Amino acid sequence: MQNLKNIPLFLGLPDSDLQAIAKKAVIKSYEKNAIVVTEGEFTKSLYVIVSGRIKVFLDDENGKELVLDSKGPGEYFGEMVLDEGPRSASVMTMEPCTFAVISTAVFKGLLVKHPEIALIVIKNLIRMARGLDENVRSLAMLDVYGRVSRMLLDLAVEQRGMLVIPEKLTQQEMANRVGTSREVINRILRDLTAGGYIRIEDRTIIINKPLPPRG
Repeated sequence: MQNLKNIPLFLGLPDSDLQAIAKKAVIKSYEKNAIVVTEGEFTKSLYVIVSGRIKVFLDDENGKELVLDSKGPGEYFGEMVLDEGPRSASVMTMEPCTFAVISTAVFKGLLVKHPEIALIVIKNLIRMARGLDENVRSLAMLDVYGRVSRMLLDLAVEQRGMLVIPEKLTQQEMANRVGTSREVINRILRDLTAGGYIRIEDRTIIINKPLPPRG
């Protein structure tokens, strides 16, 4: 129950409700790079991330990935099962993960009993839809460097007075996020490093100064 108590989705719920959810939740663990959900399959569960990170992605007909989002502890995925349709995207672990898996029936009962949680879910769905709109707009309107620059700034967080990208993404993972090739990412990162805009320490990217408007 303690793990669920720290999940933002469940903040404020009385212990009795948390205990009821915990009793019905199934704890599942996955290794790194494991497929948790496959686009198009029918499943009936909400996944709450207890530990680890996952990526949400689509595959085109050539098997090329487009990464839609990444999520970490305290976040969740699978709320689209409310419409009982197929999964709209695939989910893969980026590191070893543990999930609390809640059935659709339990999830729906929770929403009926606690409208405030339903509101959180609705807001999250709106955020996801807006994020998809921004991704499509970015792919359509920005050049590759612009998309890479935006990705770096979106991922960066302030740590000890520095802008740091905590996710240790490979160049291929970056390429998947912005719809380009690993070779292009390699060139852009090399140019930004040579110009002193970024530095890379133990696969962690640190932004030293504002990125240039054009690569």
